[in-house]
Amino acid sequence: MPHGDDGDTKVEQLLAALRGQGIEVDNSPRRLSEYSYDASNYRVRPAAVVFPATVDDLRKVVRECSASGVPITPRGGGTSMAGNAIGQSLVIDLSRGLTTVGEVDGGNASVWVDAGVILGELRSYVEKATGDELTFAPDPSSMTRATIGGSIGNDACGNHSVAYGRMTQHVQELELVTADGAHLHAGRDFLRAADAGEQHSVARASELLAGLKELAQANLAPLRVELGNIPRQVSGYHLGHLLPENGLDIAGALAGSEGTCALVVRAKVGLVPKPRTTALLCLGYANTIDSARDVMTILAAKPSAIEGLDASIVDIMRHRRGAASVDSLPQGKAFVMVEFPGDTMEQAASDCGQLLAKLRADGRVVDHTLVTEPRERAKLWRVREDGAGLSSRRIDGVQTWPGWEDSAVAPERLADYLSELLPLVEKYGYTAFMYGHFGAGCVHMRLDYDLRSDPGREAFENFTREAAALVVAHDGSLSGEHGDGRARSELLDVMYSPSMLDIFRAFKNLWDPAGVLNPGIIVDPEPFAASLALDGAPQPGPAHGEPAAMPGADVVPSSAGRSLLPVVSPFVGNTHACIGVGRCRATAGGFMCPSYRATKDEKDSTRGRARVLQELTRTKGTSHDGWSSPEVREALDLCLSCKACSADCPTGVDIAEAKSQLVDEHYRGKIRPFTHYSIGWLPRWLPLLTRIAPLANVGTSFGPFRWVGEKLGVSARRRLPAFARSGRIERRVREAQFADNADVLLFIDSFTRAFRPEVVPAAARVLRDSGVSVGCTPDACCGLTWISTGQRDGARRRLAKLISRLDDGSDRDIVVLEPSCAVAIRDEGPKMVGGAAAARVAARVRSFSVAVDEAIKRGWKPSAVPPNTAVLQTHCHEHAVFGSGAQKRVLEAWGVPNLVESSSCCGVAGNFGFEAEHFDTSMKVAEHSIVPALDSGAGLVLTDGFSCAMQVSQIDPERSSKHLAIALDPHSARWTEN
Repeated sequence: MPHGDDGDTKVEQLLAALRGQGIEVDNSPRRLSEYSYDASNYRVRPAAVVFPATVDDLRKVVRECSASGVPITPRGGGTSMAGNAIGQSLVIDLSRGLTTVGEVDGGNASVWVDAGVILGELRSYVEKATGDELTFAPDPSSMTRATIGGSIGNDACGNHSVAYGRMTQHVQELELVTADGAHLHAGRDFLRAADAGEQHSVARASELLAGLKELAQANLAPLRVELGNIPRQVSGYHLGHLLPENGLDIAGALAGSEGTCALVVRAKVGLVPKPRTTALLCLGYANTIDSARDVMTILAAKPSAIEGLDASIVDIMRHRRGAASVDSLPQGKAFVMVEFPGDTMEQAASDCGQLLAKLRADGRVVDHTLVTEPRERAKLWRVREDGAGLSSRRIDGVQTWPGWEDSAVAPERLADYLSELLPLVEKYGYTAFMYGHFGAGCVHMRLDYDLRSDPGREAFENFTREAAALVVAHDGSLSGEHGDGRARSELLDVMYSPSMLDIFRAFKNLWDPAGVLNPGIIVDPEPFAASLALDGAPQPGPAHGEPAAMPGADVVPSSAGRSLLPVVSPFVGNTHACIGVGRCRATAGGFMCPSYRATKDEKDSTRGRARVLQELTRTKGTSHDGWSSPEVREALDLCLSCKACSADCPTGVDIAEAKSQLVDEHYRGKIRPFTHYSIGWLPRWLPLLTRIAPLANVGTSFGPFRWVGEKLGVSARRRLPAFARSGRIERRVREAQFADNADVLLFIDSFTRAFRPEVVPAAARVLRDSGVSVGCTPDACCGLTWISTGQRDGARRRLAKLISRLDDGSDRDIVVLEPSCAVAIRDEGPKMVGGAAAARVAARVRSFSVAVDEAIKRGWKPSAVPPNTAVLQTHCHEHAVFGSGAQKRVLEAWGVPNLVESSSCCGVAGNFGFEAEHFDTSMKVAEHSIVPALDSGAGLVLTDGFSCAMQVSQIDPERSSKHLAIALDPHSARWTEN
């Protein structure tokens, strides 16, 4: 990268040239913050980020960079754990523009796919196109956000690599752009121009082909001896594919080159038959080494997956997701998950049984479970697949990091390697969280390094060098899947001879003689202890006015006895917990992140926002007045405060809390936006508005008033709810017939009282029907709208008052009708108020659906007649804190045969959807899930959340949605289809 004034001038000239050609380029501070990180330990601020829309755009970018000497770092999903997707360069994001999948060639079991296509989306596309006959095999745990180009770049594998191998085995042909802009196609024994009439590309293809043949022929012995010795030898270049016996497979040689030789723009990939069904055998062992010693016996049975994990991962899963998330695992301190495919479940289960009999004879298995039910299998696979994110933080709050997370040995040497690696970990005082592809000898491990202090970084460097020597002593590879990147490239001289390193350098020079592609990776490497993200980062601490520590947290020493780390919520909403795994960029599964799904822009992902906030603490030291920073406001502008990230992010990043804290700090003592007083103080106005409901309802529908509201920030396009008359509210509360000294208490929130009072008696009747007496809590406000608008002192006062009223000395359940209010009491009360009373009250709180689910588990069944079809929209806050399974279980137990789930945020999320500036985004979010669900034509639409109900009425004014209490009310009429 050019440095100094001259370098800055070159970059500015380059960006001007690209913009002049209509190419999207962004060098704003916010964008640079987002792309300074991937999922590794490293931070490198780029010169700019470019988003090519076409291959022609990409060629223009590369030619301009080559001419100016500005280096290039290609990037897909940005999920690299080795630091190979960041650089002091022009970062080219291929995930936004190059996203086309071609027609599936069923006869040849292949498909052409652009580099920016997500692996999981490709798999879904192929399976749908072939009627589940074919699928795309590579399935790394990041497959919901990793791209084809990035996965080829680091030669990704996945859980099923024992059956399907690495990405290399599935790449048949590559479409490339070279460092000088040539447009080529590469495959087995050919390298040709994409356009036979374009002379530069024709000449470059001929030159490269001759050079690659010469390189291979001149180095037959070292290529045969040093490369391809174990299943997961990913470190270095895969030049064994150039050998004559391998057919001069140029596409195979470029797989794993980490963007250092050419840019992949499209790939022809092979497809495999999709198994009809699978059975999962989970084996429990006394320790990890015992589990590794059974790997060869398991491999001989030819399963499709052999995945290992230790008890520490399971303990974290149990702690964060509840005991039910791991209740299908057998007893043990280490586990191996073995999957068998089959045409029938009986066949797959039989294969599991035969293997189990052999393993029992060896005597190391202490327990097992055989799982055939699809939902249970998926639940157990999630334990393994979330390993990287879950293990990023110990139960006591100390963070862990990659760095030695990807070593591999031959499977037969795995146990011996681990028997020396684990004592090395103990020697340095680290705690290891281990999982991996045991059938391929690949070990993934996160360690609680201290990367903030000089002694901690020195220990990290010394440990890594010793670990590298150890894996090489076992004839293993530094990398088995993630690539070398910044984490391991400097250590390649431990693994390979000087002559092999020279061959690597010659290979790189053939493709990229000017060295502009991803410099510092593999060849001429950067020091692996340089550019560490935590070097210079401040220690985390509590925000203004928050309790000094989370309930039950203490100041604890790290495992190595280094510095004392406060186990508190790090700066604004735990944003320092983000490690870049990118689950928030997934376009399906879970609720996170609705704004990213609407825009497909990194700035609107949880990760992008967290990175901007992390940069804020680096530049300003604290969060003080961070909301005034344009990059922070841009990053958080489209955050819906849905809280889904707090549950769906494996590390628990809570951007809603971050936004609330930043807004609170910024506006402290200042005049706020109108919506903070209108929507933010709405519970304060509701008693008055319900007393003048007829007049208020006329006002909210009066055009001039709506126009004025639009100017003040409340969208004129948003349908507004009708206020219930105070007399009607009182009648509905009396109708509930609350009892004194009841078994459970119903909490009537401000929104239910003012807009849906009919829910109150319905809920009381349902709960009584379940066999409990029902009382009512004292009136109180949870402060939810004050929290979402960043008025935390006001929220804290209301929560404290509520807690004092609800802490009545009993342990009776408090059933809250509005899910977001239930979450405010359950989650925000202990965090914002703290103390034993807040914890006691929080433990008693149930959302209505959770209360009904618990009643059903006690043996009760709703007496109302169920509908034939239903649409379910779970409130985001309920999903985040209580989970999204309760309502579904209730509806299934009730007997609804056809249930359509809306699997993401509806788009309103409290005040967000009512704000004029956010209305369009709100409706765009709705298109992802709730609109298709409503289009299914199902009769009953369930929306316990008031904001969700408002979105349904916005999408289809002729269609009403119901609270679960109304649906289950034994006084309800029989449901009919609309």
